[in-house]
Amino acid sequence: MHLPAIHGIIARRILANYRIHPDALARHLPEPFRPAQVNGHAIGGVCLIRLEALRPKHLPSPFGLHSENAAHRIAVEWDHQGETRHGVYVLRRDTDSRLQSLAGGRIFPGISHHAVFQTRETPERLYVSLRSSDGETRVTVEGTVTDALPETSIFPALSAASGFFEKGSLGYSPAREKGHYDGMELQCRNWHVEPLDIQHAESSFFDDRKAFPPGTVRFDCALLMRGIQHEWHDRGQLCCSTA
Repeated sequence: MHLPAIHGIIARRILANYRIHPDALARHLPEPFRPAQVNGHAIGGVCLIRLEALRPKHLPSPFGLHSENAAHRIAVEWDHQGETRHGVYVLRRDTDSRLQSLAGGRIFPGISHHAVFQTRETPERLYVSLRSSDGETRVTVEGTVTDALPETSIFPALSAASGFFEKGSLGYSPAREKGHYDGMELQCRNWHVEPLDIQHAESSFFDDRKAFPPGTVRFDCALLMRGIQHEWHDRGQLCCSTA
């Protein structure tokens, strides 16, 4: 069953990004996905997003859902019908919404795990932390709004980083049927990002030295989006046999 377009507002979205050795990251990707690269580096990260007034387009905003969400994701490409596609592979989703965690992969595309979030936000400073109820995921990101990317970033300018992540609007994540991946596309009406100067970043996945040996992963940069009108579109399932 395909859901109708879901409309809402991205009240806050932090993209905390890591540059990773492609071979180290490829081990975590199923077929048909492979790491997308920027200057010889693969890109992974955590998306921390607060959604407000989320609802089918014909419903008024008071009936919309509000939730805090996190997604561990990898920028990927894959071949489909003779063309190279670009997007993200979502390894895991976490949410503070009981409804989303129960309905994910059943009514809503993509499995979501329940988590407890803590947030402290001002116009200039942001802190987001989460711990999943199953103990598998821990994330903390703390930073301040700034006017430029770090000099050490692999992206030469904010415009280059913005364009790269805007291109990754189509995401696939594991479905409940093994070897199948639910697709969702994010369409933003007013795409705009700001750089964040990160004082602390922690991810139980990207900091795991068994998953990523020393020297294979390094924090790169973070971007912030706020007040974005958007829609989510169900893009069906992908599996190895249809890639």
